[in-house]
Amino acid sequence: MIPLDQAKAFAVDSIEVGTSVQLPLSEAHARFLAEPLRAPRSLPNFDNSAMDGYALRSADTAGANRDRPARIQVVEIIYAGARPQRALGQAQAARIFTGAPLPQGADCVVRQEATRAENDRVLVFVEARPHSNVRRKGEELAQGDAVFAAGQRLDASALGVLASLGLESAAVWSQPTVAILTLGDELVAPGNAAQEHQTYNSNAALLAALSMEAGAQVTTLEHAADRESAVRRAIERLISSCDLLITSGGASVGDKDLIKQALRSLGAATIFDGVAIKPGKPAGVSVLGGHPVAILPGNPGAAAVAFDQLARPMLLKRQGVIEARQRLAVRLGSPQHKQGGLTYLLSAKLERDEAGKPTARIRPQGSGQLLQNVGADGWVLLPPGRADFAVGEETTMELFRGASFSPARSSVGRVTSRAGA
Repeated sequence: MIPLDQAKAFAVDSIEVGTSVQLPLSEAHARFLAEPLRAPRSLPNFDNSAMDGYALRSADTAGANRDRPARIQVVEIIYAGARPQRALGQAQAARIFTGAPLPQGADCVVRQEATRAENDRVLVFVEARPHSNVRRKGEELAQGDAVFAAGQRLDASALGVLASLGLESAAVWSQPTVAILTLGDELVAPGNAAQEHQTYNSNAALLAALSMEAGAQVTTLEHAADRESAVRRAIERLISSCDLLITSGGASVGDKDLIKQALRSLGAATIFDGVAIKPGKPAGVSVLGGHPVAILPGNPGAAAVAFDQLARPMLLKRQGVIEARQRLAVRLGSPQHKQGGLTYLLSAKLERDEAGKPTARIRPQGSGQLLQNVGADGWVLLPPGRADFAVGEETTMELFRGASFSPARSSVGRVTSRAGA
Protein backbone atom coordinates (compact mmCIF):
# COMPACT_ATOMS: atom_id res chain seq x y z
CA MET A 1 0.00 0.00 0.00
CA ILE A 2 1.07 3.56 -0.65
CA PRO A 3 0.04 6.78 1.13
CA LEU A 4 -3.04 8.63 -0.10
CA ASP A 5 -1.20 11.69 -1.41
CA GLN A 6 1.15 9.52 -3.44
CA ALA A 7 -1.72 7.41 -4.79
CA LYS A 8 -3.60 10.53 -5.86
CA ALA A 9 -0.51 11.91 -7.63
CA PHE A 10 0.05 8.61 -9.46
CA ALA A 11 -3.63 8.42 -10.44
CA VAL A 12 -3.61 11.95 -11.88
CA ASP A 13 -0.36 11.31 -13.75
CA SER A 14 -1.88 8.22 -15.42
CA ILE A 15 -4.35 10.28 -17.48
CA GLU A 16 -3.77 13.05 -20.01
CA VAL A 17 -5.57 16.33 -20.46
CA GLY A 18 -8.16 16.04 -23.22
CA THR A 19 -8.79 18.32 -26.16
CA SER A 20 -10.60 21.63 -26.10
CA VAL A 21 -13.72 22.46 -28.05
CA GLN A 22 -15.57 25.67 -28.91
CA LEU A 23 -19.12 25.35 -27.56
CA PRO A 24 -22.10 27.69 -27.60
CA LEU A 25 -22.88 29.04 -24.14
CA SER A 26 -26.10 27.02 -24.07
CA GLU A 27 -24.00 23.84 -24.07
CA ALA A 28 -21.07 25.01 -21.93
CA HIS A 29 -22.63 24.84 -18.47
CA ALA A 30 -20.33 23.22 -15.87
CA ARG A 31 -17.45 22.95 -18.36
CA PHE A 32 -14.01 24.39 -17.65
CA LEU A 33 -12.45 27.19 -19.69
CA ALA A 34 -9.53 25.95 -21.76
CA GLU A 35 -7.91 29.37 -22.12
CA PRO A 36 -7.90 32.69 -20.24
CA LEU A 37 -10.52 35.24 -21.18
CA ARG A 38 -10.24 39.04 -21.49
CA ALA A 39 -13.15 41.42 -21.82
CA PRO A 40 -13.85 42.28 -25.49
CA ARG A 41 -15.81 45.35 -24.32
CA SER A 42 -16.41 47.28 -21.13
CA LEU A 43 -19.11 46.20 -18.71
CA PRO A 44 -21.25 48.24 -18.73
CA ASN A 45 -20.27 49.65 -22.09
CA PHE A 46 -21.76 53.12 -21.44
CA ASP A 47 -22.85 55.29 -18.54
CA ASN A 48 -26.47 54.37 -17.79
CA SER A 49 -29.20 54.91 -15.27
CA ALA A 50 -29.49 52.52 -12.33
CA MET A 51 -33.19 53.37 -11.82
CA ASP A 52 -36.20 55.23 -13.18
CA GLY A 53 -35.94 58.96 -12.57
CA TYR A 54 -34.40 62.11 -14.04
CA ALA A 55 -30.91 62.58 -15.47
CA LEU A 56 -29.56 66.05 -14.70
CA ARG A 57 -26.62 68.11 -13.47
CA SER A 58 -26.11 67.66 -9.74
CA ALA A 59 -25.09 71.30 -9.39
CA ASP A 60 -28.63 72.33 -10.36
CA THR A 61 -30.02 70.69 -7.20
CA ALA A 62 -27.79 72.53 -4.69
CA GLY A 63 -29.78 73.22 -1.53
CA ALA A 64 -32.94 71.47 -2.75
CA ASN A 65 -35.33 70.04 -0.15
CA ARG A 66 -39.05 69.48 0.39
CA ASP A 67 -39.68 73.12 1.20
CA ARG A 68 -37.52 74.55 -1.58
CA PRO A 69 -37.38 72.11 -4.49
CA ALA A 70 -35.21 72.68 -7.55
CA ARG A 71 -37.35 73.42 -10.61
CA ILE A 72 -35.81 71.92 -13.72
CA GLN A 73 -37.03 71.83 -17.30
CA VAL A 74 -37.58 68.36 -18.82
CA VAL A 75 -36.32 68.41 -22.41
CA GLU A 76 -36.27 64.70 -23.37
CA ILE A 77 -37.46 61.20 -22.48
CA ILE A 78 -34.87 58.42 -22.77
CA TYR A 79 -35.89 54.75 -22.68
CA ALA A 80 -33.58 51.74 -22.37
CA GLY A 81 -32.26 50.92 -25.82
CA ALA A 82 -32.71 54.51 -27.09
CA ARG A 83 -29.96 56.99 -27.86
CA PRO A 84 -30.06 60.47 -26.23
CA GLN A 85 -30.85 63.15 -28.80
CA ARG A 86 -29.42 66.23 -27.09
CA ALA A 87 -26.98 67.43 -24.46
CA LEU A 88 -28.35 68.91 -21.26
CA GLY A 89 -27.74 72.52 -20.38
CA GLN A 90 -28.12 74.39 -17.12
CA ALA A 91 -31.36 73.60 -15.25
CA GLN A 92 -32.33 70.95 -17.79
CA ALA A 93 -33.20 67.29 -17.19
CA ALA A 94 -34.16 64.18 -19.14
CA ARG A 95 -36.81 61.72 -18.00
CA ILE A 96 -34.83 58.48 -17.92
CA PHE A 97 -35.55 54.80 -17.31
CA THR A 98 -33.43 51.99 -15.88
CA GLY A 99 -30.64 50.94 -18.25
CA ALA A 100 -31.02 53.96 -20.55
CA PRO A 101 -27.81 55.80 -21.53
CA LEU A 102 -27.00 59.01 -19.70
CA PRO A 103 -27.26 62.12 -21.91
CA GLN A 104 -24.25 64.38 -22.36
CA GLY A 105 -24.12 67.06 -19.67
CA ALA A 106 -25.81 64.94 -16.98
CA ASP A 107 -23.72 63.63 -14.11
CA CYS A 108 -26.37 61.93 -11.95
CA VAL A 109 -29.87 60.47 -11.79
CA VAL A 110 -32.45 61.49 -9.19
CA ARG A 111 -34.83 58.68 -8.36
CA GLN A 112 -38.44 59.15 -9.41
CA GLU A 113 -39.70 58.99 -5.80
CA ALA A 114 -37.76 62.16 -4.89
CA THR A 115 -39.45 64.24 -7.60
CA ARG A 116 -42.82 65.48 -8.83
CA ALA A 117 -43.63 66.19 -12.46
CA GLU A 118 -45.34 69.50 -13.32
CA ASN A 119 -46.08 69.86 -17.04
CA ASP A 120 -42.71 70.32 -18.76
CA ARG A 121 -40.81 70.68 -15.49
CA VAL A 122 -39.81 68.44 -12.61
CA LEU A 123 -39.58 69.43 -8.96
CA VAL A 124 -36.56 67.84 -7.29
CA PHE A 125 -36.78 67.54 -3.50
CA VAL A 126 -33.25 66.32 -2.75
CA GLU A 127 -29.74 67.57 -3.27
CA ALA A 128 -28.13 65.16 -5.71
CA ARG A 129 -24.52 64.06 -5.65
CA PRO A 130 -22.33 63.60 -8.73
CA HIS A 131 -22.53 60.04 -10.17
CA SER A 132 -25.40 59.01 -7.88
CA ASN A 133 -27.64 56.28 -9.35
CA VAL A 134 -25.40 55.99 -12.40
CA ARG A 135 -23.76 52.79 -13.57
CA ARG A 136 -20.42 54.07 -14.87
CA LYS A 137 -18.85 52.70 -18.03
CA GLY A 138 -16.38 49.94 -17.16
CA GLU A 139 -17.18 49.96 -13.44
CA GLU A 140 -17.45 46.16 -13.48
CA LEU A 141 -14.96 45.39 -16.26
CA ALA A 142 -12.96 47.61 -18.59
CA GLN A 143 -12.24 46.50 -22.13
CA GLY A 144 -9.15 44.28 -22.07
CA ASP A 145 -9.44 43.38 -18.39
CA ALA A 146 -8.78 39.78 -17.37
CA VAL A 147 -12.18 38.20 -16.75
CA PHE A 148 -11.51 34.51 -16.04
CA ALA A 149 -8.38 32.39 -15.92
CA ALA A 150 -8.07 29.07 -17.68
CA GLY A 151 -9.72 26.43 -15.51
CA GLN A 152 -12.69 28.60 -14.53
CA ARG A 153 -15.79 26.46 -14.10
CA LEU A 154 -18.66 27.92 -16.10
CA ASP A 155 -21.54 27.97 -13.66
CA ALA A 156 -24.68 30.01 -14.32
CA SER A 157 -23.15 33.28 -13.09
CA ALA A 158 -19.99 32.87 -15.18
CA LEU A 159 -22.04 32.06 -18.28
CA GLY A 160 -24.10 35.19 -17.62
CA VAL A 161 -20.92 37.27 -17.57
CA LEU A 162 -19.78 35.79 -20.90
CA ALA A 163 -23.15 36.54 -22.47
CA SER A 164 -23.12 40.10 -21.11
CA LEU A 165 -19.81 40.61 -22.92
CA GLY A 166 -21.42 39.59 -26.19
CA LEU A 167 -19.78 36.16 -26.41
CA GLU A 168 -21.86 33.38 -27.92
CA SER A 169 -19.38 30.55 -27.33
CA ALA A 170 -16.36 29.60 -25.26
CA ALA A 171 -13.33 27.34 -25.60
CA VAL A 172 -13.80 24.62 -22.97
CA TRP A 173 -12.29 21.25 -22.24
CA SER A 174 -14.09 18.31 -23.76
CA GLN A 175 -16.26 16.10 -21.60
CA PRO A 176 -14.48 12.88 -20.58
CA THR A 177 -16.22 9.58 -21.26
CA VAL A 178 -16.52 6.89 -18.61
CA ALA A 179 -17.40 3.20 -18.74
CA ILE A 180 -18.35 1.52 -15.47
CA LEU A 181 -17.90 -2.18 -14.85
CA THR A 182 -19.33 -3.71 -11.68
CA LEU A 183 -18.44 -7.22 -10.55
CA GLY A 184 -19.99 -9.75 -8.21
CA ASP A 185 -22.27 -12.78 -8.40
CA GLU A 186 -24.12 -11.52 -5.33
CA LEU A 187 -25.37 -8.39 -7.08
CA VAL A 188 -28.84 -7.96 -8.58
CA ALA A 189 -29.91 -4.98 -10.65
CA PRO A 190 -32.47 -2.74 -8.93
CA GLY A 191 -35.99 -3.47 -10.13
CA ASN A 192 -35.42 -7.22 -10.18
CA ALA A 193 -36.35 -9.69 -7.45
CA ALA A 194 -33.50 -10.35 -5.02
CA GLN A 195 -33.22 -13.41 -2.82
CA GLU A 196 -32.24 -13.15 0.84
CA HIS A 197 -28.57 -13.83 0.15
CA GLN A 198 -28.32 -11.30 -2.69
CA THR A 199 -27.57 -7.57 -2.70
CA TYR A 200 -28.82 -4.84 -4.99
CA ASN A 201 -26.16 -3.27 -7.18
CA SER A 202 -25.98 0.29 -5.85
CA ASN A 203 -22.50 0.99 -7.19
CA ALA A 204 -23.55 1.28 -10.82
CA ALA A 205 -25.93 4.14 -10.01
CA LEU A 206 -23.55 5.62 -7.41
CA LEU A 207 -20.48 5.70 -9.63
CA ALA A 208 -22.41 6.90 -12.67
CA ALA A 209 -23.77 9.83 -10.67
CA LEU A 210 -20.38 10.64 -9.13
CA SER A 211 -18.83 10.58 -12.61
CA MET A 212 -21.45 12.98 -13.93
CA GLU A 213 -20.94 15.26 -10.92
CA ALA A 214 -17.26 15.31 -11.88
CA GLY A 215 -18.19 16.48 -15.39
CA ALA A 216 -18.02 13.16 -17.24
CA GLN A 217 -20.36 11.46 -19.68
CA VAL A 218 -21.14 7.86 -18.74
CA THR A 219 -21.28 5.85 -21.95
CA THR A 220 -21.61 2.29 -20.62
CA LEU A 221 -22.81 0.53 -17.48
CA GLU A 222 -21.95 -3.15 -17.49
CA HIS A 223 -21.93 -5.98 -14.96
CA ALA A 224 -19.78 -9.11 -15.11
CA ALA A 225 -20.00 -12.40 -13.25
CA ASP A 226 -17.19 -13.59 -11.00
CA ARG A 227 -15.38 -15.55 -13.71
CA GLU A 228 -12.06 -14.39 -15.07
CA SER A 229 -13.09 -15.07 -18.65
CA ALA A 230 -16.19 -12.89 -18.24
CA VAL A 231 -14.17 -10.13 -16.59
CA ARG A 232 -11.53 -10.26 -19.33
CA ARG A 233 -14.14 -10.05 -22.10
CA ALA A 234 -15.82 -7.09 -20.42
CA ILE A 235 -12.51 -5.23 -20.06
CA GLU A 236 -11.61 -5.89 -23.69
CA ARG A 237 -14.99 -4.55 -24.84
CA LEU A 238 -14.87 -1.41 -22.76
CA ILE A 239 -11.24 -0.33 -22.49
CA SER A 240 -10.91 1.48 -25.82
CA SER A 241 -14.40 3.00 -25.78
CA CYS A 242 -13.83 5.54 -23.00
CA ASP A 243 -11.35 7.94 -21.49
CA LEU A 244 -11.52 6.18 -18.12
CA LEU A 245 -12.70 2.68 -17.24
CA ILE A 246 -13.95 2.48 -13.64
CA THR A 247 -14.36 -0.93 -12.08
CA SER A 248 -16.05 -1.76 -8.78
CA GLY A 249 -15.72 -5.04 -6.90
CA GLY A 250 -13.31 -7.92 -7.15
CA ALA A 251 -10.43 -5.72 -6.00
CA SER A 252 -9.40 -7.44 -2.77
CA VAL A 253 -7.60 -10.74 -2.19
CA GLY A 254 -10.43 -13.29 -2.08
CA ASP A 255 -10.78 -16.27 -4.40
CA LYS A 256 -13.25 -14.37 -6.59
CA ASP A 257 -11.46 -11.01 -6.54
CA LEU A 258 -10.47 -11.20 -10.18
CA ILE A 259 -10.21 -7.69 -11.61
CA LYS A 260 -6.50 -7.10 -11.00
CA GLN A 261 -5.62 -10.61 -12.12
CA ALA A 262 -7.63 -10.15 -15.33
CA LEU A 263 -5.96 -6.83 -16.07
CA ARG A 264 -2.49 -8.30 -15.56
CA SER A 265 -3.30 -11.22 -17.84
CA LEU A 266 -4.29 -8.70 -20.55
CA GLY A 267 -0.93 -6.96 -20.21
CA ALA A 268 -1.98 -3.98 -18.09
CA ALA A 269 0.68 -2.05 -16.21
CA THR A 270 -0.06 -1.65 -12.50
CA ILE A 271 0.45 1.94 -11.39
CA PHE A 272 -0.33 1.10 -7.77
CA ASP A 273 -2.25 -1.62 -5.95
CA GLY A 274 -3.64 -0.67 -2.56
CA VAL A 275 -3.82 2.63 -0.70
CA ALA A 276 -3.23 3.19 3.01
CA ILE A 277 -6.74 4.54 3.63
CA LYS A 278 -9.96 3.36 5.18
CA PRO A 279 -12.39 2.85 3.64
CA GLY A 280 -11.03 2.14 0.15
CA LYS A 281 -7.82 0.27 0.91
CA PRO A 282 -7.98 -2.20 -2.08
CA ALA A 283 -8.19 0.64 -4.65
CA GLY A 284 -5.66 0.81 -7.45
CA VAL A 285 -4.91 2.21 -10.89
CA SER A 286 -3.70 0.33 -13.96
CA VAL A 287 -3.09 1.29 -17.56
CA LEU A 288 -4.01 -1.05 -20.42
CA GLY A 289 -2.97 -0.12 -23.94
CA GLY A 290 -2.61 3.52 -22.93
CA HIS A 291 -6.08 3.60 -21.32
CA PRO A 292 -6.30 4.20 -17.56
CA VAL A 293 -8.40 2.00 -15.27
CA ALA A 294 -9.54 3.11 -11.82
CA ILE A 295 -10.04 0.00 -9.69
CA LEU A 296 -12.44 0.62 -6.83
CA PRO A 297 -13.63 -1.65 -4.01
CA GLY A 298 -17.06 -3.25 -4.12
CA ASN A 299 -18.30 -2.00 -0.76
CA PRO A 300 -20.36 1.11 -1.59
CA GLY A 301 -18.95 3.30 1.19
CA ALA A 302 -15.40 2.34 0.23
CA ALA A 303 -16.16 2.83 -3.48
CA ALA A 304 -17.46 6.35 -2.77
CA VAL A 305 -14.27 7.34 -0.91
CA ALA A 306 -11.94 5.77 -3.48
CA PHE A 307 -13.81 7.42 -6.35
CA ASP A 308 -13.68 10.80 -4.65
CA GLN A 309 -9.98 10.64 -3.88
CA LEU A 310 -8.71 8.90 -7.03
CA ALA A 311 -11.18 8.72 -9.94
CA ARG A 312 -12.58 12.22 -9.49
CA PRO A 313 -9.13 13.88 -9.75
CA MET A 314 -8.46 11.78 -12.85
CA LEU A 315 -11.66 12.98 -14.53
CA LEU A 316 -10.92 16.59 -13.62
CA LYS A 317 -7.38 16.28 -14.98
CA ARG A 318 -8.91 15.06 -18.26
CA GLN A 319 -10.85 18.35 -18.25
CA GLY A 320 -7.67 20.37 -17.82
CA VAL A 321 -7.98 21.22 -14.13
CA ILE A 322 -6.72 20.30 -10.70
CA GLU A 323 -9.16 20.69 -7.81
CA ALA A 324 -8.10 22.31 -4.55
CA ARG A 325 -10.61 21.68 -1.80
CA GLN A 326 -10.93 23.90 1.20
CA ARG A 327 -9.58 22.34 4.39
CA LEU A 328 -10.72 23.46 7.81
CA ALA A 329 -9.45 22.80 11.31
CA VAL A 330 -12.32 21.21 13.27
CA ARG A 331 -12.88 19.69 16.68
CA LEU A 332 -14.13 16.13 16.92
CA GLY A 333 -17.65 15.78 18.29
CA SER A 334 -17.03 12.18 19.36
CA PRO A 335 -14.01 9.97 20.18
CA GLN A 336 -12.57 7.97 17.30
CA HIS A 337 -10.48 4.79 17.20
CA LYS A 338 -8.63 3.65 14.06
CA GLN A 339 -5.85 1.48 12.72
CA GLY A 340 -2.64 3.35 13.34
CA GLY A 341 -1.06 2.96 9.91
CA LEU A 342 -4.00 4.21 7.84
CA THR A 343 -5.54 7.55 6.95
CA TYR A 344 -9.26 7.46 7.75
CA LEU A 345 -11.78 9.49 5.74
CA LEU A 346 -15.02 9.82 7.68
CA SER A 347 -18.07 11.63 6.32
CA ALA A 348 -19.28 14.34 8.67
CA LYS A 349 -21.56 17.33 9.14
CA LEU A 350 -19.92 20.65 9.94
CA GLU A 351 -21.41 22.29 13.03
CA ARG A 352 -20.48 24.95 15.60
CA ASP A 353 -20.02 24.35 19.31
CA GLU A 354 -21.23 26.71 22.04
CA ALA A 355 -18.13 28.86 21.59
CA GLY A 356 -18.75 29.09 17.86
CA LYS A 357 -15.80 26.88 16.92
CA PRO A 358 -16.21 24.43 14.00
CA THR A 359 -17.03 20.91 15.10
CA ALA A 360 -17.37 17.73 13.03
CA ARG A 361 -20.32 15.47 13.80
CA ILE A 362 -19.40 12.02 12.51
CA ARG A 363 -22.14 9.50 11.87
CA PRO A 364 -21.57 5.77 12.43
CA GLN A 365 -19.42 4.67 9.51
CA GLY A 366 -19.16 1.47 7.50
CA SER A 367 -17.43 0.43 4.27
CA GLY A 368 -20.63 -1.20 3.10
CA GLN A 369 -22.85 1.77 3.98
CA LEU A 370 -23.85 4.89 2.05
CA LEU A 371 -26.44 6.62 4.23
CA GLN A 372 -23.65 8.28 6.22
CA ASN A 373 -22.68 10.28 3.11
CA VAL A 374 -26.12 11.80 2.50
CA GLY A 375 -25.99 15.47 3.43
CA ALA A 376 -22.36 15.27 4.55
CA ASP A 377 -20.27 18.43 4.31
CA GLY A 378 -16.94 16.71 3.85
CA TRP A 379 -14.42 14.13 5.02
CA VAL A 380 -12.82 14.26 8.44
CA LEU A 381 -9.21 13.17 7.94
CA LEU A 382 -7.64 11.13 10.72
CA PRO A 383 -3.93 10.86 9.87
CA PRO A 384 -1.74 7.76 10.18
CA GLY A 385 0.65 7.26 13.04
CA ARG A 386 -1.84 6.98 15.89
CA ALA A 387 -4.96 5.07 16.81
CA ASP A 388 -7.06 7.12 19.26
CA PHE A 389 -8.56 10.60 19.01
CA ALA A 390 -10.44 12.22 21.90
CA VAL A 391 -13.62 14.31 21.92
CA GLY A 392 -12.77 17.95 21.24
CA GLU A 393 -9.42 17.11 19.66
CA GLU A 394 -8.57 19.18 16.61
CA THR A 395 -8.12 17.57 13.20
CA THR A 396 -8.70 18.46 9.55
CA MET A 397 -11.91 18.39 7.52
CA GLU A 398 -11.88 18.43 3.72
CA LEU A 399 -15.00 20.25 2.53
CA PHE A 400 -17.01 19.18 -0.51
CA ARG A 401 -18.16 22.73 -1.33
CA GLY A 402 -16.13 25.81 -2.15
CA ALA A 403 -13.35 24.11 -4.11
CA SER A 404 -11.17 26.08 -6.51
CA PHE A 405 -9.74 24.88 -9.81
CA SER A 406 -6.45 25.62 -11.51
CA PRO A 407 -5.03 24.48 -14.86
CA ALA A 408 -3.54 21.01 -14.86
CA ARG A 409 0.14 20.73 -15.70
CA SER A 410 -0.02 19.13 -19.09
CA SER A 411 0.26 20.09 -22.74
CA VAL A 412 -2.72 22.07 -23.99
CA GLY A 413 -5.03 20.12 -26.26
CA ARG A 414 -5.89 21.41 -29.70
CA VAL A 415 -9.23 23.06 -30.41
CA THR A 416 -11.50 20.69 -32.29
CA SER A 417 -14.89 20.94 -33.90
CA ARG A 418 -18.09 20.56 -31.83
CA ALA A 419 -18.14 16.91 -32.81
CA GLY A 420 -15.16 16.45 -30.49
CA ALA A 421 -17.25 17.47 -27.48
